[in-house]
Amino acid sequence: MTHPYTYIDPNARVAPNVKIDPFTVIHGDVQIGEGTWIGSNVTIMDGTRIGKNCRIFPGAVLGAIPQDLKFAGERTTVEIGDNTTIREFVTINRGTTDRWKTKVGNNCLIMAYSHIAHDCLIGDNCILSNSVQLAGHVVMGDWAWIAGVSAVHQFVTIGQHAYIAGGSLVSKDVPPYIKAVRNPLSYGGVNSVGLKRRGFELEKINHILDIYRIIFNKGLNTSQALEFIEEELTASDERDEIVTFIRESGRGIIKRFTKGATEED
Repeated sequence: MTHPYTYIDPNARVAPNVKIDPFTVIHGDVQIGEGTWIGSNVTIMDGTRIGKNCRIFPGAVLGAIPQDLKFAGERTTVEIGDNTTIREFVTINRGTTDRWKTKVGNNCLIMAYSHIAHDCLIGDNCILSNSVQLAGHVVMGDWAWIAGVSAVHQFVTIGQHAYIAGGSLVSKDVPPYIKAVRNPLSYGGVNSVGLKRRGFELEKINHILDIYRIIFNKGLNTSQALEFIEEELTASDERDEIVTFIRESGRGIIKRFTKGATEED
């Protein structure tokens, strides 16, 4: 299953049925799970862990050291879950002492020319469209989707089931279940289409809509809105997740779009 023009370090742990195309280089401290395919001209560097049934397309570079001047050669990792596809020329860097790893979950699609920097944690079933650029320490919840040619600031958190429109500059946290659109990036409603596709019932989607109407449309500040939600709305996993996400936001959440707003606002 390995082409003679491929180099595999004898210390690498590669499952027997992994298929590796020519001109790929696999370093020593690497693990690759069963059923994975590695295309041509891929470089898999020390510290990379790849799960089962993944597809790594030509030109990808996985496990390069962080582009972080504080990095001093620590033993860190890149971890790729099962059934994940990594398209052409994607780069994923190892972690630093902050989290010691960069992680991409199961069933993800990382499209061509995307970059995932050190210490990013990407959940399951996530999609990064072409040329998405994640700075260090970004966290994405399960089922989050970032459309093409978007850039995400370091330490940003993106909630599960969130959708971010193409060409976005993401400098604030994006709460779960919503669409983030426009420039500057703003609340664009609940991601109802995505939620329906994933089996959310209409009643639950409407409940999420009610929560975000209070946060963005009722004229309350964030603290007042969260207190109102907890006092007036029926308890649910979605309600508690949204409230906790906003309370724990390190960078503050995106705002409702206001005509004439600027990024500085």
